[in-house]
Amino acid sequence: MAESQTSPTPFGHLMRSHFLFHSSYTPLNHGSFGAYPASVRDRLRQVQDLVEARPDLFFRYSFPKLLDASRGAIAKLLGVEVDDCVFVPNATTAVNTVLRSLVFERGDVIVYFSTLYGACGKTVQYIKETTPAESACVDLQYPIGDDEVVDRFQKTVHGLKKNGQTPKIAIFDTVSSLPGVRMPWERLVDICHKEGVLSMIDGAHGAGHLEMRLGKVQPDFFATNLHKWLFVPRGCALFYVSKRNQHLIRTSLPTSHGYEPYPRKGQLAFFNPLKGETPSTFVGLFQFVGTTDISPYLCVEEALKFREDVCGGEERIMRYCEDVSYEGGKKVAELLGTEVMNNAEGTLTKCCMTNVKLPLRIGNGKGEIKQEDALAVVLWIGKTLIEEFDGFVAPYYHAGSFWLRYSGQVYLEIEDFVWSAGVIRKLCERVAKGEYLVARARM
Repeated sequence: MAESQTSPTPFGHLMRSHFLFHSSYTPLNHGSFGAYPASVRDRLRQVQDLVEARPDLFFRYSFPKLLDASRGAIAKLLGVEVDDCVFVPNATTAVNTVLRSLVFERGDVIVYFSTLYGACGKTVQYIKETTPAESACVDLQYPIGDDEVVDRFQKTVHGLKKNGQTPKIAIFDTVSSLPGVRMPWERLVDICHKEGVLSMIDGAHGAGHLEMRLGKVQPDFFATNLHKWLFVPRGCALFYVSKRNQHLIRTSLPTSHGYEPYPRKGQLAFFNPLKGETPSTFVGLFQFVGTTDISPYLCVEEALKFREDVCGGEERIMRYCEDVSYEGGKKVAELLGTEVMNNAEGTLTKCCMTNVKLPLRIGNGKGEIKQEDALAVVLWIGKTLIEEFDGFVAPYYHAGSFWLRYSGQVYLEIEDFVWSAGVIRKLCERVAKGEYLVARARM
């Protein structure tokens, strides 16, 4: 990629002018759905126009070459071989693809953490319902140290083996969703290698968020959303499978033209009308997966160009996002009289999200919240925040306390966090008076 010929735009509210937010909206929750700048939006529409001008030319002949260029760009960023990389709509699709591709036998166990993203956790439950697989959950109550996370994981794996079971695959995050904390995922991958356990990394908060050299860590399977932190339109995720494991991925989801059935006597060969010049069976599986809007896949290069030319490069972006998230979160905690979630090593906040405790208590006394009402409070705070104040921070309940998950991003400044603190204080006062009970009654 050529070096920028212009100076980067300063981070903060000047950078916000490149994005598409409503002027009154305060976006403190980039981690859920992401956002992308106007230049990437323009590329998205350009691709859509190309499709509509000559659909057959595009899908049959132009698209495979454009897709290869996008795969090459993201492979270079992550330090992996291009033919180990394909695109899927989101990280959840990749997790499903892996779990539904593996053949589970009696005694096989899926190991996961209690903080696993909800949709992926439900996928584990579905696999248990439809195959002989069992599961083992490693419980995490934050704040907790990285050494303890690793130790609990290793003890779980050893315990399963001692019990005569086979820990077949482990699923864990780069940065978990709720709480939004960095996990020692590289160390967990290393344990998987040593213990003979397949590793499936849910890096939904990965590319554009953390510096990642997948070629060095060598997970078995890795998925990372590009529409969250890399400024690519929704939905677009990288699905990485090392060559040593590509034979395990027999189909895309849904199964489409790229699927190659095992040969059977007397069965005619299946014809793929959209095969193109695919370099491998694995890449061919995911080249055309039904007719859908694949325009986001072809915006990766434009997103990386924006990040380099306008933002000043990956390192500068990630450093600012981590700093504004942490310093903003600390300021909110100070104004609320609470605390930021962290461990003794300070590693939980080594990412672009920070968790701040709310001044609310579980109990039966005056102004306290009954345990069974925790979800109602979370839902009420989120809905009221966005409907009445036109901004959003992700509220949640974890380990007996209420928290907010803040996302740092290049278009934010500390004053945005300060604004939220004033709003959150008012909402907590309303919660203490029982206003959320109306929402609970509707649940």
